[in-house]
Amino acid sequence: MKQEQFVQQYQAHWKTVTAWLDYQQLPKKQRANATEPALDFPRAYRQLCHQLALAQSRLYSPLLIAQLNDLVTRGHHQLYTSRLHFAQHFIQFYLRDLPRLVRREWQALLLAGALFFGSLFAMLIAIQIEPELVYSVIDSAQVAGMEEMYTPARTERFGRENEADSDVYMFGFYIKNNTSIGFQVFAGGLPFGLGSLFFLLYNGLVIGAVAGHLTQLGYIDTFWGFVAGHSAFELTAIVLSGAAGFKLAAALIMPGRKSRLLALRDNAQDAIRLVYGAATLFIMAAFVEAFWSSQTWIPLLVKYSVGIALWLLVIGYFTQLGRDEVADET
Repeated sequence: MKQEQFVQQYQAHWKTVTAWLDYQQLPKKQRANATEPALDFPRAYRQLCHQLALAQSRLYSPLLIAQLNDLVTRGHHQLYTSRLHFAQHFIQFYLRDLPRLVRREWQALLLAGALFFGSLFAMLIAIQIEPELVYSVIDSAQVAGMEEMYTPARTERFGRENEADSDVYMFGFYIKNNTSIGFQVFAGGLPFGLGSLFFLLYNGLVIGAVAGHLTQLGYIDTFWGFVAGHSAFELTAIVLSGAAGFKLAAALIMPGRKSRLLALRDNAQDAIRLVYGAATLFIMAAFVEAFWSSQTWIPLLVKYSVGIALWLLVIGYFTQLGRDEVADET
């Protein structure tokens, strides 16, 4: 590629980066009256470094290389000497970056959701037609245990095999159980997505089998009342873990012009951020499951109302949060 074509192709990107860096260096009073340019700076910085390397390898003019090098130096200084406190990073991640990332990765999310929820509802419906199908997924001992945990005859906690276990103990147990599922689904993306595919389908079938069997038995109030509160957090976290796994798989299957290692390194940054979101949801689900869902004294209508409210909260969070005067990244 000739230098003129190279400049025409990337000049708009350089201007955006320059404008963003200029904005960051404004005094606070001036910054409050200015509009911050829309830019995912870490990604833009990686692209800028790549463009500098291309210009150097192609022996473009020293003036162009010097300009790009100066821009990279400014970017490096801004990226690694930022005075933004951890708390600000933390708040920014959850209030802006995470929901924007989820919307940007809608294709991976859609694939993971279709596999997980598709298998879950397919099994749930199939068991209403052929109840014996539950034993094709869960053995008889596990089925008996599930029946005992959600029997309407219970007067103590729902969803527990051992009544002596404390709420705090069960909170820790649910965290361990939930995060282990999420890790399997996420790490399964490394073998070209086959592991993520398997664990999404498997967990969907298992959950669908349990839900279908207990529904078929008529344990509707006890089982659905139990899962209503934490389902929004837990099921969404599983889908997010699957989307993160498919991001890893995409780097290996479709690396584009990058090497697979470089593509994996780049995609892993977004995948890990999705996992952060999934882990947060798993912890929230475990808290609700341990201290709310299992309670027998809470009226069923209240449990269903809270469950619906939490689903609306999760959907609203990922679809609406982070939308401001700057359009979402495409």
